[in-house]
Amino acid sequence: MYNKEESMKNEEYLDQIRHSCSHLLTAAIEALYPGVKQTIGPPIENGFYHDYDLGDMKISEDDFPKIEQKMHELVKNWKSFEGREETEKEALAQFKDNEYKQELIREFAKDKQKLTLYTSGGFIDLCHGGHTAHPDEELKYFKLLSVAGAYWRGSEKNKMLTRIYGTCFPTQKKLDDYLAARKLAEESDHRKIGKDLNLFVFSDLVGRGLPLLTPKGSIIRRILERFVVDTEIAWGYSHVYTPPIAKTDLYKTSGHYPYYKDTMYPVMKVDEDELILRPMTCPHHFMLYKSSPRSYKELPLKLAEIAPQFRYEKSGELSGLMRVRTFMLSDSHIFTQKEKAKDVILEVIKLIDYLNGALGFKKGEDYRFRLSLGERNDEKKYYKDDKAWDEAEEVLRSVLKEIDAPYFEAPNEAAFYGPKIDVQIKKVNGQEETAFTVQYDFVMPKRFELTYTNDKGEKEEPVVIHRASIGALERTMAFLIEKYKGAMPLWLSPVQVALIPIAERHNEAAKKTAEFLRKRGVRVDIDDRSESMQAKIRYNTLQKVPYLGIIGDREASSDSISVRTRKGEDLKAMSREIFADRLGSEIEHKL
Repeated sequence: MYNKEESMKNEEYLDQIRHSCSHLLTAAIEALYPGVKQTIGPPIENGFYHDYDLGDMKISEDDFPKIEQKMHELVKNWKSFEGREETEKEALAQFKDNEYKQELIREFAKDKQKLTLYTSGGFIDLCHGGHTAHPDEELKYFKLLSVAGAYWRGSEKNKMLTRIYGTCFPTQKKLDDYLAARKLAEESDHRKIGKDLNLFVFSDLVGRGLPLLTPKGSIIRRILERFVVDTEIAWGYSHVYTPPIAKTDLYKTSGHYPYYKDTMYPVMKVDEDELILRPMTCPHHFMLYKSSPRSYKELPLKLAEIAPQFRYEKSGELSGLMRVRTFMLSDSHIFTQKEKAKDVILEVIKLIDYLNGALGFKKGEDYRFRLSLGERNDEKKYYKDDKAWDEAEEVLRSVLKEIDAPYFEAPNEAAFYGPKIDVQIKKVNGQEETAFTVQYDFVMPKRFELTYTNDKGEKEEPVVIHRASIGALERTMAFLIEKYKGAMPLWLSPVQVALIPIAERHNEAAKKTAEFLRKRGVRVDIDDRSESMQAKIRYNTLQKVPYLGIIGDREASSDSISVRTRKGEDLKAMSREIFADRLGSEIEHKL
């Protein structure tokens, strides 16, 4: 008898039950939808999916209850998974009416892979194995989650299939806990909140993955941009502007082209040049560095830019502002002596902690660091210089240890030109997303022949520290929207105060109050719609406006405001001056 408690601790076990549940789902789909052609269905993080060619049939989430009921009925007779090896001819005959399975069978046979078929409860499928030993006992706690379109083999040239996502856990409690966390994540989804609060939109005519920020969304981005630029200048950075387009030769020199050409936009032929929209800023900054002779007295030289960048992300990977095809990166490249690299990186991490803290992200709780290492034997992916890799990785590791940073190490995740520290932000659903990086580069200074004159009058090669302070502004906006569920801190709120005149006769007093507050740097809207006061309070509360200022006869006659918060707190009446001072203090302290 299997040890359930031990199995629950085992990630391999979770993959097994989810893979097995994918089979169970397919058996139910085939029973309910005759003629369906099933394709593939692997376990994924927190669940599984399976793709189907339904022909003219449709499946929606409304169909999930009957599919789940059929799964519960079928699994009672699933005692085990029995596997057997087949020849290519036998396997092709088994799936003679399924061109997707036939394509896979021929590929497996060509690659000399074993062709195995697994049977449970009369259901047969082509599979490499990895199933639960007791499906009738272990496949009880599952839930179908969503349905989506997906191209066969991930290629837009192939047919669009129907993908059904689901999950499975060893106990009902674990399933319930996951579903509760998922619901919370859905409620915090920046795509939904962004639409509800009118922060950004997308247009098919403009193009996928190309966000249009509304006036309100633009305010958030503009504040972030100003905050980053002002802070970085105060920390000794020199901000620059470079073009968002360059010759392909620039990226061939840097070495980026072979690695990024599939995610770059197509080359444009202009006069005699081949130009391309830039996927990164570093080569531009290298050319600025190289534009004049450099002395050790200038180093470290910190060039920074809020830089537009362009990357072709596959349609299936696009996700609101979290993953887009054009974005503004808070980018910087620090040119320094090798012996000062550690001090530079220490300061970079301090800057990242400061900026993240101002945004409300707590180190160790909302974000941690990943030390992404290279693989010495992979000369195709990584520049070959074992000594340089060892030294660079140790510098990054020693920095993280010295400041006692929460971090973990990840092999084979480095950039091709050096190791890096990735800032991993935890989303509401508990998953981590790489927000931005700090990279140690000992390769591109060689490729661009970057030098400086040392204190002995000799030419020496610098190292470059690539870093982003808060990453892509669009992605940072997405993190912030989800963290605060749209209720931004006062300093980031697009509208900081909504003034609500009780009646039309109070509109003039509201305009004077708005003018007073705007002169004090406060962002104010006047809600003078022909609605009841309670309706306007409710609307602006749902719009997550931090403060609501009610203006009636008393307030109009005394130049005061009755103030409420979006949390429902009644702060009573106060003078314009006292209210403005309160707002100014909160904004100054990033509250």
